[in-house]
Formats: sequence, structure tokens, C-alpha cells
Amino acid sequence: MTFTNNKVSPKVSIITVNYRNPGITLELLRSIQKLSFTDFEVIIVENSPVEDDSQKYKAILPQVKVEISPQNLGFAGGNNLGIEASSGDFLYFVNNDTEVVDESFLPLLEAFENPKIGAASPKIKYFYHPDTIQFAGFSEINMLGRNTMYGKNEVDQGQHDTPKFIPYAHGAAMMVRREIVDSIGGMPEGYFLYYEELDWSAQIVAAGYQIAYVPQAVIYHKESMSVGKMSPLKIFYQTRNRIVFMRRNMSQLKQIGFFLYFFLVAFPKNVGIHFLKREKNLLKSYVKGTKEALTYKPSNFNA
Repeated sequence: MTFTNNKVSPKVSIITVNYRNPGITLELLRSIQKLSFTDFEVIIVENSPVEDDSQKYKAILPQVKVEISPQNLGFAGGNNLGIEASSGDFLYFVNNDTEVVDESFLPLLEAFENPKIGAASPKIKYFYHPDTIQFAGFSEINMLGRNTMYGKNEVDQGQHDTPKFIPYAHGAAMMVRREIVDSIGGMPEGYFLYYEELDWSAQIVAAGYQIAYVPQAVIYHKESMSVGKMSPLKIFYQTRNRIVFMRRNMSQLKQIGFFLYFFLVAFPKNVGIHFLKREKNLLKSYVKGTKEALTYKPSNFNA
């Protein structure tokens, strides 16, 4: 399956959000500085910075735009602030702990020659293990609230080199048409952490567009290959946002199946595990996340 072979050269707005880690953002800028691809602007959104690091960024990339938010707007809110400052035909959202190469851009732009494609993600590989894949597409989230990330932790031997349509883009690297924002709005801000790009992807598909996985495009992510330690913050947002996502995006039948599974299996299992391990803070966060998800108002999660 191919998307297109036509060459295009529109303007791209590279948007990244930084939360009190300017050092890693400077490394991203250094990778951007090396690009031969030039038709872009770079926007850094500073979420509640300790100090203004604008001059540090401009020392590497003088044309960079820096948007400062006095408060932490979260992933979606930060990206939406970046959208407001952008002027590109395409918006390329990249995590500040990624590094780009020329191949991070042109294959994605070629894919957008198909007017039905509203968003696209590249193959994501681990920066510290560049022969290993982190992301090669998603499966659709099922009735149990689960899905598969294809290619994760696999050595790249070309097994995921076929372009395909996928249900969700990856938040670490996703390119979106400007017209998507004009038609459906920005990322839903109520999630704050986790699931916002999945929900936005679902809205993009519901609006009649498709989402592409473009393996000829590659970006390198500094995320660890190991599973990160659970924290009360992570437990709260993952629990709450998983339920909210299902409520916002699944049919009534699938929601019934999900809640039967959640309350008969997942909830008692996780409560029991946290209780037996004496993980009091994790248990509180899990219960709090569940309660908030069951009483959420849809308007609170819109952009």
C-alpha cells in the first residue's frame, strides 16, 4: 500500500512543549539545526518555567518562537498554545525529548498529498537503541479499553515498513493538517496527561479523515525501553482518562461491555493489588481517578 509519490513543499510548524527541562529541548533544537529541510518554523511552549530560557533557545535557533505559559497547561493545552502561535500549512507535534532528521519530514509531507489523510505519524525508534522500534502503528482500542502498539521493542529489520492507515496517531510525533484545527478544534485539554492524542485522533477519524503510519519517516525518542515506575499522578490520569476516553468515543454497546469488565474484573483486581502491597497513595489515586471519570462533563474535556 502506498500513499503517494508526489513531492510537496509546504510550510511546517514544529511545535514542542517543555516542562522545566530546557536541556533536553536544547538537544532537540540542535537536531533541527542540522536539517537540510528548511521550510519550517519552530515553536516552543514553556509550561510554567522556572526561568525564561528563550535566549538559550535563540542562541541555537535564532528564529525560534517561544510561548510562555505562567501555569502548566498540560500536554494538550501546551500544544494548543503552540497552535495559536503557528502559521504552517502542517503542524508537526514532537516531544521535546525527540531528535529529528530529514527523514522525519519529507515522507510525511508526501503522504499528505492524499487529501483524505488528516494526520500522520512516523516510525518512532529509541534514540539510545536506534535499531529498535518504539512505535509502528496502533490497533484500535477494544471493548476492554486495550490496544496494541505495533513493533514495540522489536529490532527493526524492515518488518514494519509498509505504510498503512491506523486509528490513532502517536503523541510523541504526529503531523496534522491545519484544516483539522479549523474544522474540529485543537486537542481536548481536559485530559491534561495521557489519551489526549488518542481522543483527538478519534475525532479526526469521525470527521471523515484518515490517519497514516508512514514508516519511511523516522524520528528518535529518548524514552526508556523499560516500563516506567508507577506514581500516584500517573495512576490517577491513566485511570481517569481511560474511562473518559471510552465514554467519549465508544458506542453504547461497547461502553456497557467496558464497564462490566471494569467493575467486575479490573477495579477489584487493581484495588486488591494496591491494598495487599500497601500502596496507599496509588490506591487513593486509582479510586479518585475512577470517581472523577464517572462524573466528568464532556464540555470540560474540549479544547
